[in-house]
Parts: sequence; C-alpha cells; structure tokens
Amino acid sequence: ACCFSCCFRAMAEITKFFTFGLTPVHTPVKNNQENACNIQPMKKIVSIIGARPQFIKAAAVCRALKENMLHEVLVHTGQHFDQNMSQVFFEQMQIAPPDYNLGIHGLGHGAMTGRMLEAIEEVLMAEKPDVVLVYGDTNSTLAGALAAAKLLIPLAHVEAGLRSFNRLMPEEINRILTDRLSQWLFCPTITSMNNLKAEGFESFDCQMHLCGDVMYDASLLFAPMSRPPAGLETGGDFLLCTLHRAENTDNRERLASIIEAINQLSQNMQVVFPVHPRTARLLGRDGLPGLAPGVIRLQPVGYLESLWLLRHARMLATDSGGMQKEAYFFGLPCLTLRDETEWVELVDAGCNILCGAEKNRILQAYSHFIYQKPAFPPGLYGKGNAGQIIARHLYDS
Repeated sequence: ACCFSCCFRAMAEITKFFTFGLTPVHTPVKNNQENACNIQPMKKIVSIIGARPQFIKAAAVCRALKENMLHEVLVHTGQHFDQNMSQVFFEQMQIAPPDYNLGIHGLGHGAMTGRMLEAIEEVLMAEKPDVVLVYGDTNSTLAGALAAAKLLIPLAHVEAGLRSFNRLMPEEINRILTDRLSQWLFCPTITSMNNLKAEGFESFDCQMHLCGDVMYDASLLFAPMSRPPAGLETGGDFLLCTLHRAENTDNRERLASIIEAINQLSQNMQVVFPVHPRTARLLGRDGLPGLAPGVIRLQPVGYLESLWLLRHARMLATDSGGMQKEAYFFGLPCLTLRDETEWVELVDAGCNILCGAEKNRILQAYSHFIYQKPAFPPGLYGKGNAGQIIARHLYDS
C-alpha cells in the first residue's frame, strides 16, 4: 500500500544525506506582482519548476489550471537561472513571474537538493496548498516531492513512469523516488504506464492517468510564433546539434568523440550548434577539439528560436530527452547521443537512432537518415490536450 509511513521510511536516509548539517542560505522572496495564472482561490496548487524543460511544460499546464478554476502558486527553485536558460522562457511563453524565486543553483546534487527541500518546505508551510505539482526528473522535482511528502500534502507528478533503466543517471533516481511519493501519476505514453504497472503501482494508493505529453501541447501552441535566432544565416540544409548531459560533457573521451563526429558531419552539411554553458566551458580546452568552420556556434537560444530551428533543420543530434520528442513533433530524424532513452517508442518507430558517443555510430546513423527518411507514426504523445486532462483530474479529485 502506498502509505505515507512507508514513503517516509524509504526516504529517511536519503533525506538525511540531503539536509544534514545545512543551514538556511537564503530567504524565499515572494514576488509582489500578481501571477497571471492565479484566479480567485479555490483549490490551491503549488507548482515547482527550476529547469528549462519544466518552464516549457508549465507554460501549457498553467493555462489549463487557470481555465479549470484552479489557483496556482508558482515556485522557481533557481536551478536554471540566467537570461538564456530561464528568464527568456518566461518572457516568450508569457508565464508570469514566479510567486517565489528561491535562487538555488551552482551546487552539487546533495547540497542543491537539500537546500531546495528546506526552502520549498518553508513555502509549503506558508501557502498550505491542496496539491503540490512537480514536473520531470530534476533536483527541483525530487526536492518538491520530498517536501510535499514530509508535510503530508498530496503530490502530482507530470511525466511519471519514464525509465531509462540506468541507475547511474541522477535523473533516473529522481523520477523513481518522485513516482513512489506521488498520489497522481500523469503518464505521457503507454510505455510509461506499463513501467508503473510492472513496478506494482496498481496496488498502491495512487491514481495513474495516461494524458499525453504536455510538451506536445506547448509545441502546438507556440510553433506559429517561432522565429530564427538573431543573426543566424544558413546556406540551405543544416543539422541541429545540442549537447549538455553530464554523462557526455564530464567524460573527456565521450565529449571528444562527439565533437569529432559533429566536425566531420559539418563537411557534408552545415551544423547549427547552440552551445550549453556547461559544454562551452570545455570546448577547445585541455586537448579537446574545437569546432570546425562548418559548425555555426550559437549562444543558448530561447524556446521560440529553438522551435524555429527544429522546424527548419534537416536532422537533429542531441542528448536532450525533450528535444527527442520535439524532433518527432516536427518530423525530424534524430540521432540520440546517449546509450539509452526514456522515449523508446521513437526508437521502435525508426525515427530515432541511439548512437551513444561513438563517432562511427553517429556517422552511420546520419548516413542512414540521409538515404532513408523514416516514418513518424501519429499519436505517440497524445492529442495536444495533456494539460487539460491533468487540470481536470486535479479539479475533480
């Protein structure tokens, strides 16, 4: 049974690790500007976000919560904090400034999660919400889940049931623990529903709902507003590349192999590469290769610019989970620079090839898609109404 006492025992040691010895490093600052998503209070939802993909998901769900007469309090942990990785998304997607900005970033996993837990707990004690809503699998997600569980506040998890089956990934640990603490599990795919069933969730005190993917909602909503990055000039077809996961950037051999492959591909097709800050710090240093002349290096781009690039690219090479789905939304073949993916239905459909970090596998996958355009079976991620499904379940429950 999914009782809180079981959850607390299972999480006790982890929470001690996250919070032991920490003292408050900040005071949560509440934004005095009224959140545009707030309405006359009825059921109160505290939504926890902190990273780029969560801003995109929240943009779709926030609108649905408002339309379904739910009062949302938005909390930004600060995990992604600079203009290009945070503020631009709020501006472009017309998300009102968060009610609370915790300003927690730049720490190791344990310290960051522990301090977020401490700060979120303060917010929840002050707001006394009916439900806490978390997204995905970041440190912000886990911190919000732990804070809700310890205060006996029901928890809803958007993007529940995803599994890479790689426990070396911090994201895998975050999503497994968050699912186990949740009373509402909003699954984007049939595969994610089946993962939860295989783990025994049908016997727990929780609700599982197949709702589709809220990123598809956002893509449909914002694609007509997409625009090219400022100053970008391409001479025809181009391959879009993104690279940010620690498993690639923190491993010198993997990073070098990927950059060598991208440089070689740029001899055949121009490559557009918005460079993540983590990756930018490493390129061309300590013996790592720099970028070839055929690679157009950009600063991180906003959501509308990212959508434009996806709509106009010939192919995508990425280690991003969200962009694998976005490639599918726009009919774009995807080279996934990871050894596994949570989005296995894309691999099964043949429009996504797992390349890892091996140069030859990347080059072979590129050649495959050049000569054989894949099919994109419809409906893998719902109908574009996932946010409405989520909001209605929270309203009715």
